[in-house]
Amino acid sequence: MMATSYTLLPFQFGCFQDDEYLIVNESGEFLFLPRKDVVQLIDGTLPPTSRFFDDLRSKQFIVTGDLAGTLDMVATRYRTRKRFLANFTTLHMMVLTLRCNQDCKYCQVSSESDDAYDFDMKPEVAEKAVEIAFISPSPVIKIEFQGGEPTLNWEALTRAVMKAEVINKRSKKTLEFVICTNLTNMTRSKLEFLRDHQVCISTSLDGPEFLHDNNRILRKGGGTHAAFIEKLQSAISICGQDRISALMTTTSDNVDHFKEVIDEYIRLGFPGVFFRALNPYGLAAKNAERLGYTMAHFAQRYEEALDYIIELNLKGTRFVEFFATILLSRILTPFSTGFVDLQSPSGAGISGVIYDYNGDVYPADEGRMLARMGDRRFFMGNIFTDRYDAIFGGPVLQEIVAKSCVEAMPGCAFCMFRTYCGSDPVRNYLETGDIVGRRPGNGFCEKNMAVLKILFRKLRENDDDVMDVFWSWVTRRSVQEVRNEVI
Repeated sequence: MMATSYTLLPFQFGCFQDDEYLIVNESGEFLFLPRKDVVQLIDGTLPPTSRFFDDLRSKQFIVTGDLAGTLDMVATRYRTRKRFLANFTTLHMMVLTLRCNQDCKYCQVSSESDDAYDFDMKPEVAEKAVEIAFISPSPVIKIEFQGGEPTLNWEALTRAVMKAEVINKRSKKTLEFVICTNLTNMTRSKLEFLRDHQVCISTSLDGPEFLHDNNRILRKGGGTHAAFIEKLQSAISICGQDRISALMTTTSDNVDHFKEVIDEYIRLGFPGVFFRALNPYGLAAKNAERLGYTMAHFAQRYEEALDYIIELNLKGTRFVEFFATILLSRILTPFSTGFVDLQSPSGAGISGVIYDYNGDVYPADEGRMLARMGDRRFFMGNIFTDRYDAIFGGPVLQEIVAKSCVEAMPGCAFCMFRTYCGSDPVRNYLETGDIVGRRPGNGFCEKNMAVLKILFRKLRENDDDVMDVFWSWVTRRSVQEVRNEVI
């Protein structure tokens, strides 16, 4: 039988396991095919009787009829995946102070002692940063207060919040606030302000006390877990559980204890966990020999933790692993996510930007961290000496955009996971001296590829229970709702 004539549309492919290949197209559609079928597909000899033929056609890997109409559908899906480019810039991070009452062993920003007031953002700097933020064409403005410990410079925070609220009466954008705090300096009056102005709280929790207190310690000595729990309960009672989230940092101390970390998060009422790998900045880089681990080891423990979380969900405890959820959203839906690290071109500067305590602007928190280490390579300008268009249209951001499109980056352009991934130009520069970087041995690449392989193995197995859990995470519903078991 003669093969039906078809036109190939662009896709990436790679050997996934044994003799089976994974193919992924620009729309994010994917299929698993035996090697012989991939060879026939590329040669143009795949017969229409192949069990994969209809799937290849319906998912726009091949076209047998209306090429122009199919290209329009692909273009629509591609535009949807790149929608984040239209909302330039949404996330505006403000470093209110470098002072901190804690001395965490992996502190990425190399914080200062809590009496180093020269590193505080002056209230007028905070207000000016808010004014700059609202020039952004994005319909959503999210202002995130960082440190050090931002509660140590409370006046700058309150002035920034109130300034943003005044401006937004005219701008009428969707306005959101987040404070990244260790909670241990929190007071009732501060919590009431956060509640009244709808400021969400993002805090840090590395697990139960025997894990958390290994690295998160007070400058005056002693662990922080007991104080954290006390302040967390106050925050929940005043602001509400749904306004508080937590982030963990994976070190050699807790990488083999993910189950205990998960149990602690559940005990404290958190809806999920983000297993964040260690980044090579500040004290994290200085103490890497003690705190570090191989990415292969991280991936092994991550998969075990993911299996444990899936089992919890199937037993009725809804709990999410957020990094997996972000990736699954990119794999199973055509929509872009707001996660800066998984965007092409990089979300640094486009989706998020950071204002240092002195008004200096960087495209990402990592760029500011690098400046703290003595290298101002990613300095974009200063809010008092440079106009908005000079900062956001200047050479730093132009170069990042030009050199961070994974579609054209060596080692990324033909990767089977490219459609779901992104780039980290600051880390590339730190590790190689070049913002394009090298993929072999790149920790960012190793982590993303390892987690994607884990997720795709589960997608390949297509277990009904696991898929129900995955879809519950992506659609923000319970497993029972996904199964239509809710009456």
